[in-house]
Amino acid sequence: MRRTVFFVSDGTGITAETIGHSVLTQFENVQFDTYRLPFVDDIDKARLATDRINRAYATSGLRPIVVNTVIDPDLSALLGESGALMLDVFAPFIGPLEAELGTPRSPRVNRAHGLTDFAEYEARINATNYALTHDDGIDVKYDDAEVILVGVSRVGKTPTCLYMALHYGVKAANYPLTEDDLEKIELPARLRPFRDRLYGLTIDATRLAQVREARRPGSRYAKLEQCRYELDLADKLFRREGLPVQNTTATSIEEMASKILSRLGIEKHLF
Repeated sequence: MRRTVFFVSDGTGITAETIGHSVLTQFENVQFDTYRLPFVDDIDKARLATDRINRAYATSGLRPIVVNTVIDPDLSALLGESGALMLDVFAPFIGPLEAELGTPRSPRVNRAHGLTDFAEYEARINATNYALTHDDGIDVKYDDAEVILVGVSRVGKTPTCLYMALHYGVKAANYPLTEDDLEKIELPARLRPFRDRLYGLTIDATRLAQVREARRPGSRYAKLEQCRYELDLADKLFRREGLPVQNTTATSIEEMASKILSRLGIEKHLF
């Protein structure tokens, strides 16, 4: 079965898409064709979005699903004329909160991802710059690092560091284990003072070979045997040093970041 899903928002659409994808993953036997329609913030744009949803309905013969975070009730009503299944993300929460707080909501467009706190924004930018300048352990100091990810090359350290910086404002660095490090099966001297901030990353050898092959086709670096060799030594090092470890093969960056921060006791909240 295939169904068409639209994430419609008067802002970026990030909230609708994030929540929508989380819900859709619960239905493993259905294939979803998903589309994000951001900045639907006036009547003309709402009509265009409605027309697009209608065309999808006519083409497939199955009514589309709309995950909606549009604030304006008139725009939402217009979208509803498409005949799609409308899932309003905010509706279940607004009424009870208005009753509890004794005040109506402020229907401001794109509030969820607007630049409302400059201190938080600056923290994210500073953390992102930190992640970039402390990437791959190149002549860096780790004194200010809150997290140091350790693993072989192409295991997913850099994107995870950047995600934690952008979404949590965490200063995350990473250190790639070289063959010299691996053969010694012990922490590099420069990492030892920061043991409580270390977190190991690993991955399935076949997947690592695929990633490396895309980067350096035909190289020894990308051979499956080399990948297995490095990962085996890294695993021995992690076990010997008692480091927490996360396998990145089938784990999203969002889940990895959450697990890492929780394990290291870093209580920062999603921006």
